[in-house]
Amino acid sequence: MSRRFKITLAYDGRPFDGWQSQSAGNTVQDCLREAASAIAKQPLAVHGAGRTDAGVHALGQVAHFDAPEGNKMSANDWQKALHTKLPRTIRVVESEEVAVDFHCRYSSKRKTYRYEIDTAAIHSPLRVGLAWHVYYPLEEAVLREALSLFQGERDFVNLAAKRRGGKVVRSTVRTIYRVDLDVRESGYDLSFEGDGFLYKMVRMMVGAAVDCARGRESTEWIRAMLESPATTGKCSACAPADGLYLVGVDYSDTGSD
Repeated sequence: MSRRFKITLAYDGRPFDGWQSQSAGNTVQDCLREAASAIAKQPLAVHGAGRTDAGVHALGQVAHFDAPEGNKMSANDWQKALHTKLPRTIRVVESEEVAVDFHCRYSSKRKTYRYEIDTAAIHSPLRVGLAWHVYYPLEEAVLREALSLFQGERDFVNLAAKRRGGKVVRSTVRTIYRVDLDVRESGYDLSFEGDGFLYKMVRMMVGAAVDCARGRESTEWIRAMLESPATTGKCSACAPADGLYLVGVDYSDTGSD
């Protein structure tokens, strides 16, 4: 009987074409599958909790795979072995054996993303690709007001994009349990905890909130997109991938409410 392993990953998204496997093979999932298969000496399927886009980072992405029958490696053994095969931009921060009915995507209850904005006059070269450099003034009170509108059960159809060749999403309604804004010395950290996120949804929420905070749009624009989605146009703003991090995936029923 095969055994299932759940692994939590951190990675720098800059060198990769996102999480989801592609024909070119330059994705996090491709690297992980090749590493696990090389260790098992046979092809293994690796599943992920969420599809981060090209350039998006992770501190707590979750994946699972089934070790082949007869394999006696422990979770700790797998963690160490994977590090000998993976690039240094991908690390396994946790590894554990789980029940065979666990699924990293379908068993998840909540996900948390963080978006980092750098407002320094000069963008540090050490932050390039790791934070969005917003060099124009932002009104913090307006930013907070805009972000507060996303909390709760909402239809985010106007704050999401369609994946090229992707499946039609059954519902665009999602619940955002928590939105936090943390002020740093030279920027902001925006955190979103929800039951799920549509394609580019976090980046569009951030882009819309920033457009309001810089005076390009009013918060009523966001309110209209959420309350009257059928009569309001799509969000015209999308923050770059640079500042987005998948912080964690929660499998409990309580989350951090």
